[in-house]
Amino acid sequence: MRMRDTFIKPMHPEGIKFVAIFAAVTAGLFLIADVLGWIGVGLTVWCYYFFRDPERVPPQKKGLIISPADGIVSLIEPAVPPKELGMADEPLTRVSVFMSVFNCHVNRTPIEGEITAVAYRPGKFFNASLDKASVDNERNSLRIRMTNGQDLAVVQIAGLVARRIVCFVKPGDHLQSAERFGLIRFGSRLDVYLPAGVTPNVRIGQTMIAGETILADLNLPDQS
Repeated sequence: MRMRDTFIKPMHPEGIKFVAIFAAVTAGLFLIADVLGWIGVGLTVWCYYFFRDPERVPPQKKGLIISPADGIVSLIEPAVPPKELGMADEPLTRVSVFMSVFNCHVNRTPIEGEITAVAYRPGKFFNASLDKASVDNERNSLRIRMTNGQDLAVVQIAGLVARRIVCFVKPGDHLQSAERFGLIRFGSRLDVYLPAGVTPNVRIGQTMIAGETILADLNLPDQS
């Protein structure tokens, strides 16, 4: 890997127009005062960095559920998946990954499988680290039928400053593990509802890397 690649990451196409807007505003700020212009430069660099889309190397072992997002594990608790997905009305283990405005916000598939449902629901914009964000905030939910026939749910949740959830997939799509499926603009959270009997092998406060950090292992015996 070249030294340049350590600091300069590819940018997702969703970020191009935002970086262009920041750059245009920065040019105007330089006409007012140099100090304002350099503040604009800093914000433009941050905007580019927010939309970075680095390559990730997922684990090769089959049956691993991996993190769909960069960030910190903020909650691990039993919860019923969103009703709009049509899953059983029984609590599953929910692992929540909170993304700050400094995390990479490209979301990746937790495991190989077919998208059987995509459901968007408008809502509020509470701090995404709060428990009530799962119920009240704007969200986009995916139901994934894994190769073993079990279902897994992953939910994109808008946060306090997030105002746009982007999803690139639709029902019927078959995705590989760690494949990009969406992003959320400017601070948010991802919830993963593990299949019944599956125990997460992460802890609250743990740092997650989308497409690489292992959330759970389906190869282990039923742990319920």
